[in-house]
Amino acid sequence: MSDRVYDGLTPSEILILEHDTIKRVLAVLQNLARRARDGDGWEIDSFRSCVEFFRNFADAFHHAKEEDLLFPALENRGIPRDGGPIAVMLMEHVRGREFVKQIADALEGVQNEDEAAREQLLHAADEFFGLLPHHIYKEDNILYPMGDNVLTEEDQGKLHTQYCEVASRTFGDKSPEELKMIADELEERWGDLSGLSRRITT
Repeated sequence: MSDRVYDGLTPSEILILEHDTIKRVLAVLQNLARRARDGDGWEIDSFRSCVEFFRNFADAFHHAKEEDLLFPALENRGIPRDGGPIAVMLMEHVRGREFVKQIADALEGVQNEDEAAREQLLHAADEFFGLLPHHIYKEDNILYPMGDNVLTEEDQGKLHTQYCEVASRTFGDKSPEELKMIADELEERWGDLSGLSRRITT
């Protein structure tokens, strides 16, 4: 991902843009789960691609920027890590990781037509879908604006530089741009079945 992708964007705008990509894959996951529940087939490879995306783009790339860079900067400006919005976001990151793990752990059983594994995957997908849109809404509309009110211009510039540096790394042997291509490919194939992917809003 080149630095130019971030030209003219504030740190919070960068994270919001990444949220848009994450929401697109979340819609795909929900579509895949709905198809499976309705008896239209289990798209194992596409489920695996969703897991790869959430682990590497949403968590290792996006959440790491929040946890390692943004949240410490907010703490330095007086927003507490414990007992406030940062603590809630961190707790929800942990919950999201567990739901993705449950989906990943179930896939082998699903491939072997194990009914318990199928139920585990569908339940975890539903829980993840219930968590993530609200989590993203709280970050976009509460935490990030709160941060923009307390971070100095110098803080913002430092975060922007750090975000560009993170974007130059690889995650699961893929660059952020390659992971975004996974999102594009998933959405092209599975995103907008009966309009569901357009309803990931809060």
